[in-house]
Amino acid sequence: MTLDDRIEIQECLSKGMTFKDIAKRIGKSQTTVSREVKLHLKMHINGHVRTDEICPKLLKAPFVCNGCEKRSRSTCPYRRQIYEAKSAQANYESVLSDSRTGVALNKESFYQTESIISDAVSRGQHIYHVIATNKLPTSTASVYRYIKKGYYSVKPIDLPRAVKFKERKSSNSERIPSCMKKGRTFEDFLVFVGDNPEIPIVQLDTVIGRIGGKTIMTLHFIQYDFMIGLLLDNKTSAQAAEKIRHLKKVLNDHGFRFGNIIPLILTDNGGEFSQVPAFENDLQGDQETMMFFCDPAAPNEKPHIEKNHTMFRDIVPSGTSFDDFTQDTVNLIFSHVNAVKRKQFNGKSSYDMFTFSYSAELAHALGISFISPENVIQSPKLLK
Repeated sequence: MTLDDRIEIQECLSKGMTFKDIAKRIGKSQTTVSREVKLHLKMHINGHVRTDEICPKLLKAPFVCNGCEKRSRSTCPYRRQIYEAKSAQANYESVLSDSRTGVALNKESFYQTESIISDAVSRGQHIYHVIATNKLPTSTASVYRYIKKGYYSVKPIDLPRAVKFKERKSSNSERIPSCMKKGRTFEDFLVFVGDNPEIPIVQLDTVIGRIGGKTIMTLHFIQYDFMIGLLLDNKTSAQAAEKIRHLKKVLNDHGFRFGNIIPLILTDNGGEFSQVPAFENDLQGDQETMMFFCDPAAPNEKPHIEKNHTMFRDIVPSGTSFDDFTQDTVNLIFSHVNAVKRKQFNGKSSYDMFTFSYSAELAHALGISFISPENVIQSPKLLK
């Protein structure tokens, strides 16, 4: 079962669906779903618990409080049993990892194998050669793993070739859950725009500095070629959600509403955008924006923001680290980008077009300042 399956189960449970209906939805058996939920129950204790007794509802399916109407109320005296997708996935991965580690041999045979391998390696023999020659009851992968973990007296540096190879890179990037894409695909976007042609579109993306370092999330108002940037400490959905909520608060403080300025968002499948409610809902939790996702590996579906990134790269070349940047640095860069006169606007800049349609106060709230044409710097000299 994948993380997407578990997220689907969590959402279905919160809607009060039965195991049978959930099983049909994710393409698993009813028994599999039931076992998954019971195996990964998580006890949640709050300050309103007044009894050690178990809630009678938890004695029968679905065995959890996810869909209970009293879950968020202080009137429920019982301890909560919750199914959480991410917690279940983490527990599953932990068990899977533990089951694949350790020594799968009994003590006597392990030390006998270790002695043979260590002696052969000291004479320059390769691992596969040693296993095949001595018909050892283990695999080359297991031997390399045991050596790496220090179970054998021989060390990785003693191997003829192991030190020549780099560690395989692993990806920890987040993904957009499939359940979040339902009704938000690029095809859905085209239908929505066809029905609502007057709604302005904002394209959303990220530009990367040093791998693992700070990232800049960009929002591009395609009607005006006007772009802003939000500096993220890392490329995670938590950071993206935090920064977008902060932007909404700043706009509110200046008398603007995010949903009125950015009613429609189109973005790619980057995992940093997976917390869809943070983008779609206002600070009170009510929906104010529609968000859609491009097809995978289809940057041509949001060409405006991709093209405008080239103007950003005029000032910040690819490979430049953002780790020393502050939000003021990012605002300065995009203030100069927006001040460049555009041919499609007959010599007007993006700043001119945006402030004409909205206001200089809104541009200021978004972090963009007016730069006079003669002072525009569209090169790395700006940051020096």
